[in-house]
Amino acid sequence: MAFPGTYNFSYYRGDTYEFNVIPRKSDGTVLDNLSGYDATFTISTSRGADGSANQITAYTNVTDAAIECAITPSDSDALTLATTYVYDVEISDPDATPYPKTYTVLTGTITVTEQVSGA
Repeated sequence: MAFPGTYNFSYYRGDTYEFNVIPRKSDGTVLDNLSGYDATFTISTSRGADGSANQITAYTNVTDAAIECAITPSDSDALTLATTYVYDVEISDPDATPYPKTYTVLTGTITVTEQVSGA
């Protein structure tokens, strides 16, 4: 599999930010059956153990062919302005045989911009 992809984006604080991840195999074809997989979308101030105390787990939902991800307005309360965050989206199948499987399908950075209204 050709993971992880990279996607860097800006987030406007207080908004809902949605995107879908469609995992592809190394030959470019879509990994078309995600049934049985769980997904996590984790945002942090840094990678590895240093960032574990500052993690936010955002919304995910797995369909047959895509991972739906979202940062909700309530998630934005934990995001500090002028901080560049890192994130990853992982899928896992703990019941796969002959062993459990985990794949990081997307990673990148998030910059946060303060809103004008609704502060």
